[in-house]
Amino acid sequence: MMMTAQQYEESLRKLDLVVYMFGRRVENPVDDPILRPSMNAVAKTYEMAHQSEHENIMTATSHLNGEKINRFTHIHQSTTDLVNKTKMGRLLGGHTGCCFQRCVGMDALNALSIVTYDIDKKYDTRYNERFLKYLAHVQEKDLTCDGAMTDPKGDRSLPPHKQPDPDMFLRVVAEKDDGIVVRGAKAHQTGAVNSHEIIVMPTIAMREEDKDYAVSFALPSDAPGIAYIMGRQSCDTRKTETNPLDTGNPVFGGHEALVVFDDVFVPWERVFLYKEHEFAGPLVERFASYHRQSYACKSGVGDVLIGASQTIAEYNGVQNASHIKDKLIEMTHLNETLFCGSLACAAEGREEASGTYCVNTLLANVSKQNVTRFPYEIARLAQDIAGGLMVTLPSAEDFKSPEVGKWLEKYYQGNKDVSTENRFRILRLIENLTLGTAAVGYLTESMHGAGSPQAQRIMISRQSNTPEKQKLAKKLCGIDEK
Repeated sequence: MMMTAQQYEESLRKLDLVVYMFGRRVENPVDDPILRPSMNAVAKTYEMAHQSEHENIMTATSHLNGEKINRFTHIHQSTTDLVNKTKMGRLLGGHTGCCFQRCVGMDALNALSIVTYDIDKKYDTRYNERFLKYLAHVQEKDLTCDGAMTDPKGDRSLPPHKQPDPDMFLRVVAEKDDGIVVRGAKAHQTGAVNSHEIIVMPTIAMREEDKDYAVSFALPSDAPGIAYIMGRQSCDTRKTETNPLDTGNPVFGGHEALVVFDDVFVPWERVFLYKEHEFAGPLVERFASYHRQSYACKSGVGDVLIGASQTIAEYNGVQNASHIKDKLIEMTHLNETLFCGSLACAAEGREEASGTYCVNTLLANVSKQNVTRFPYEIARLAQDIAGGLMVTLPSAEDFKSPEVGKWLEKYYQGNKDVSTENRFRILRLIENLTLGTAAVGYLTESMHGAGSPQAQRIMISRQSNTPEKQKLAKKLCGIDEK
């Protein structure tokens, strides 16, 4: 059953999450003014799946039972599925102007569908059977899953087993007849408190000495022993103010959390990797490749920023200036290049032994490497076009003030055919996308999401097949080294 947005919201209300923010327990995350916009962004993924004009992109056919499901719970069965995933990311990025948070869970599901099959093939284990049963549950309930990969890491010069504090990487601390007990934390968890499930994966390749850290499993997000500590974002408390105009994007947003696992029990049927350390690396690589493709969402947010930049140019009366036109062209060029990279790695994907289609790893990493750069230039150009007023505007309350509001209306008027309020609104949106809470999802997430820029460069080096390029060059100029 595909949930509606309202059903999704109600399902979150039934969770008993342990959430902390600003030093206090958040009793009602769904209605908290700081967290509510991030929930709205996830709800959009449910809402749009029921809209006929978006059905082909937002839904898919389950390979388990042939039923229509939300694409975020789907296992890719073709390159068409991978391409539609890219299109879905751009679509939702444009409709929310922020991170909509379900990609990481979708990417974890697909990575596990491949790696659990490969482990079983080598060791005659039953991980894939467990996984498929779990997947059926996720699809049947239309659940939002948080993919939890990033460990705190501690001293990054040391492997997990040599850390002064062994909990810097999530690990198994006890084995029981009916399951395992784990301890540790996962950092930078996008949309964690909006999720029904937490899917845990290792964060790096492992050696024999680190086998206690080579673990993957899934748990309900409100399982005993799991706690969420919310990260701060620039301008986050603006969401608590009476007037929503100062937020720039009052309806949608994102959040990040540190998720703590304080001796949490995991039943065996929810364990998908247990001490098979040599498969930690392949799981990380598969997940990272899928998730680097997922940054097509930044081209959707880029669409919003380009539209806002064109609008403020018109409101400022400079839309016909040649340098403004050229900047908008450059923004479009960069944004479409981001989209091209995600499409390319999808179109060049291939079928794995499990039957799941995976993206082209080299092109996925090239695509994400572009994402670490281009949004920053797009944002810089948007700020250039917007002008300094974007960061010196008085508050929305000042505009309403009987004492000074009349002066603000007078002196912040631009194009005479445009209201001062509309000029204020579009400037606040640009501020939100390039400096405020959305900048976490557009800029900082573009840089560090799905691994650091250096991680992508390492994968590009491994996948580049330079010896084959050397052969081509030597052949053309007549070098024979036989």
